[in-house]
Amino acid sequence: MFQEINKTNHPPEYSIFIWDGDCKFCKWWKNRWEYRTKGKVIFRTYQEAGLEFPDIPIKEFQKASRLIDTNGNVYSGPDSAYKIQYYLGNPKWHLWYKRQKWFKVLSNNAYNHIAKNRSFYYKLTILLFGSDPVKPKIYWFYYLLFIILISITI
Repeated sequence: MFQEINKTNHPPEYSIFIWDGDCKFCKWWKNRWEYRTKGKVIFRTYQEAGLEFPDIPIKEFQKASRLIDTNGNVYSGPDSAYKIQYYLGNPKWHLWYKRQKWFKVLSNNAYNHIAKNRSFYYKLTILLFGSDPVKPKIYWFYYLLFIILISITI
């Protein structure tokens, strides 16, 4: 389980999303968010940026992504992803995470499950959305439509 870290004494000049550069699943979603945020957030791997935040242990960067804003606030794990949505004009996920205990527990458990099974979830992401995070396809819709059509004809 990742440790929730609320603040760093080393705030960056720009909001920065720190992710695991060795993770294909992380890279796919990082590329998607980097494209969509259009420079509102800087994206760097913990391997290159982790030492810039000496009050956050490297082992914690290895366990979960972090979004660090210019005030030094740190958003960990699923909330780092929800904070990206906040920057995209969709604040509800981050607000639910902060206000609803059940949603926070559910999100943290789901995040930990995905973190432990990154290879599987990368393959699932490719299967459902394709290999291009900038122009994802809605393959999941076609799979669902196919299953519905098969079930109707049976």
